[in-house]
Order: sequence, then C-alpha cells, then structure tokens
Amino acid sequence: MESQKKYIGGIVGGISGGVVFGMMMAMMGMMPMIAKMIGSDSAAVGWIIHLIISATIGITYVWLFGNKTLSAMNGIVYGMIHGVIWWVLGALTIMPLMLGMGVQYGNAFAKMNMMSLMGHIIYGVILGLVFYVMVNKKTQRENH
Repeated sequence: MESQKKYIGGIVGGISGGVVFGMMMAMMGMMPMIAKMIGSDSAAVGWIIHLIISATIGITYVWLFGNKTLSAMNGIVYGMIHGVIWWVLGALTIMPLMLGMGVQYGNAFAKMNMMSLMGHIIYGVILGLVFYVMVNKKTQRENH
C-alpha cells in the first residue's frame, strides 16, 4: 500500500507539474513541436504527449528520490534536481535527437534552452511538493 501511494503521488505530482509547465510551453507555441516527436503537428496531441511524459517522469522521481523526500523542503530540492536531470536528458538530448536536430549541449545556454531549464525546474518543484503532500497525507482511516 505504501509503495502504491508513492507511485500515485509521483504520477499526480508529475501531471501537476506538467500542467503548469505545459501552460508555459503552450504560451511559447511549443506544443506542436512536442507533437512532432510522433509525427503530428497538433497542439492537442502535443499536450497529450507532454502529460504522458510528465507522469512518466513523476514515476522516475519515485525511484530516485521517493525515499529521500522526508519534508516539503526535500521535495523542493530533489524536485529541482530532478527537473535539471530531465532538462539535460529530455530537452537537450532525447527530444532533439527524435526531431533530427542532434543533441543540444552546445546550445544549452541559448535563450530558449534557458527558458526550458526554468520550466523543468518549476515542474520539478511542483512534482516534489505534490509528491510529499500526497505521500504524507493521512487518510480518514489512518487518522482513527
């Protein structure tokens, strides 16, 4: 049950962070680019892909930091670290390779990539905090 609670916390935290980060990306017109990873140019498809990725990354948070998230501050710090890790893996490596652009390490400090880094950090903070709250929230049964 405890493990299931952690995975649910990771998924809900990932989707929560993904919604906020996704709104930022949508304002910058990035959703069609996300959709291009599967051959579409639809913003709606981009949103679906983005939220699936967000939930999946939430699960990886559980594996890497779930047992270390013992306070809200741990959630913030580990969430930020997780966001940076996925910025390197996702925005600078996996997504550009899928789009035929090659890795973007040489362009890491370009304006668009810095905005992406901030989005990933914000995503991570929300993921870590939501995870902490969900895992530590007592259910009605547990309170009695």
